[in-house]
Amino acid sequence: MQQIIDAYIATWNSARDDRQALLERHFSADLSYCDPLSEVGGRGGIDALIDSTQSQFPDFVFTALGDPDGHHDQVRFRWGLGPEGAEPVIIGFDVIIVDDHGRIEDVRGFLDRVPASA
Repeated sequence: MQQIIDAYIATWNSARDDRQALLERHFSADLSYCDPLSEVGGRGGIDALIDSTQSQFPDFVFTALGDPDGHHDQVRFRWGLGPEGAEPVIIGFDVIIVDDHGRIEDVRGFLDRVPASA
């Protein structure tokens, strides 16, 4: 499951030119994504959400925090978003479900720490 998390984080941190290949390789075409601020579907939806997030936080990167917990076709993990090498400003956790081909099919996100200025 660590490979799934690594691919997910890499996609969120990827440059626009590199992202399409990551989305096609690691995300189902029927992807469903939902967090407290957004709900999108498909690769195009998550691509647009990543663009928006990178525009809002241009010098921030996502990092996985702690140890993931997974079983069967699902994994949950904590993540941080902040300046590279610094304490994360935003912290949350996601639950990822993969399809029969090992692609990310469903993501449910939760925000644990979001500063008022974010």
